[in-house]
Amino acid sequence: MNDLTIGLEIHAELKTKTKMFCDCLNDPDEHHPNINICPICVGHPGTLPTLNRKAIESVIKVGLALEGKIIEKGRTKFDRKNYFYPDLPKGYQISQYDEPLVTGGKLLGVRIRRIHLEEDTGTLTHIKDASLVDYNRSGVPLMELVTEPDITSAQQAAEFAKQLQLIFRYLEISDADMEKGQMRLEANISISMGTKVEVKNINSFKSLEGAINYEYERQKELLEKKKKIIQETRGWNESKQATISQRSKEEAHDYRYFSEPDLPPLTASAFNIEQIKLDIPELPMLKKERFIKEYKLSAEQADVLIQDRFSAKYFEEATSELKDNNQFILLYNYLTSDLWGFIKKDEILITDIKVSPKDFAHLIDLLATQEISSRTAKDVLTKMFATGLDPHEIIKEGGMQQISDIGRLKQLAEKIIKENPNAIEDYKKGKKTSIQFLIGRAMSELKGKANPQILKKIF
Repeated sequence: MNDLTIGLEIHAELKTKTKMFCDCLNDPDEHHPNINICPICVGHPGTLPTLNRKAIESVIKVGLALEGKIIEKGRTKFDRKNYFYPDLPKGYQISQYDEPLVTGGKLLGVRIRRIHLEEDTGTLTHIKDASLVDYNRSGVPLMELVTEPDITSAQQAAEFAKQLQLIFRYLEISDADMEKGQMRLEANISISMGTKVEVKNINSFKSLEGAINYEYERQKELLEKKKKIIQETRGWNESKQATISQRSKEEAHDYRYFSEPDLPPLTASAFNIEQIKLDIPELPMLKKERFIKEYKLSAEQADVLIQDRFSAKYFEEATSELKDNNQFILLYNYLTSDLWGFIKKDEILITDIKVSPKDFAHLIDLLATQEISSRTAKDVLTKMFATGLDPHEIIKEGGMQQISDIGRLKQLAEKIIKENPNAIEDYKKGKKTSIQFLIGRAMSELKGKANPQILKKIF
C-alpha cells in the first residue's frame, strides 16, 4: 500500500492597521526597508509587547466560520518559541503552543486541528556575498491554520487551500496575496502514515500540487528500494520542480516553549463572540449554491463569480433590476466578458468603475427586450464605462435605438437581395450560411441598428 497522506499548515498575514505587539504600521506595500520598525518589533532588550485586539478577533472570526471551538480550554495564552534566525531579532518568536485561540473545525471534509496567532519574522534578501535584513514585516500578525492529515491527493490539497484563501478574503481578515507572501503553504507528506516530510517555501497552488506529487514519487521510490525515509524539512525549488533537503525536522521540545511572561492569558469573556459571529458574511460555497438555485447559473458560472466577492456583489445588485433567468444569464455573460475586459484593460477594480450595477442591468434589459442589438450594446457599454452615463441617455443622444420597422427592413432586404445574386444562388443550392451574409450586409447598411431576428424572418 502506498497511500498518500497530507496535512497542511497555512500561514496568512492579517490585515490590521498596526503590527501584532506594537504601534508600527502593518503595510505590505512598503518597499523602503526598515521604515515601519520600533524597539519592540526589532527585539530591543527591556521592551514590552501589547496585544492587537483586531488580530485576535480576526482569528476568532475564521474559527467561527469553520465551526471551530473558540478558546476551548477556557483561556488562551501566548508562548515563546525559541530558535535563532537572522530575521528573528529577539531570538524567539511569540506564538501559541498548547492553548491556541481555535481548535477543531472543518472545511471541504478536512478536519482542522488548530488555528493560532503569532508574529511574522523579517525578510532576508540574499546578494552575492551578504544577506540583507528588512524588519518591516517583523511583528506583523500571522495566523497559522493546521489541518489533520485527512488530505489524500495533491488536487484535494490545492482545492482546500484555494477555498481557504477565498474565505480569508470574504471575511476581510487577509488579502492572502501569495505573490506578496501574505499567504504561505507548507505540506506534511507521508506514505501510509509513515515518516512525514515537511515541504516549505510553497507560494502558489500549482507549486503545492507539484511539491506533493514530487515528494510522493520520491518517497515511494525510497520505500521500493528498502531505504529509510528521513523526517526532515525540505524546500520546493520552482526552477528544478523538485523538493530540496534543508534540515532535519525539529520536534516541539526543540523549540523550548514556555509561556510568554510579558502577556497575560485571555479568556473568551474578553471578546464579544456573538458580535463577531454576526459580522461573518455569506461564505463562498454557500453563495455558490444559492447562485445556482436562485439565478439558474451552472456550477462553473457560479464558481467564476464567487472568486471575487465584489464581482459577486455587483452581479447580485444588478439582478435586482432584472426580471427572469434569461436576463440573469445575459447579465453574467456581459459581466464576465465585456465588463471584465474593460476592467482588466484599465487595470482597476470593479469597485472603482463608473458603471453602476443598476445602469448595467438597464443595458442588459434593453438588449434582452431587443430595443438595441448586441453590437449597439457593446458600443453603449464602451461609453458607459468611460462616462458613467445611463444607457438610455447614451442611446437617445446617439440615435442608437434598434430599428424594428418591418416595412423599412423589408425594403432594405429587397435591395440587399438584388445587390448579391451570388449569395442568393448559394442559398438556393443549400448553403444556409449565406443568409448570415445577407443579414450582415443589412446590418452594415444601418450601422448595426437593425433588429437581426426580424431581418432573418424577412430574408
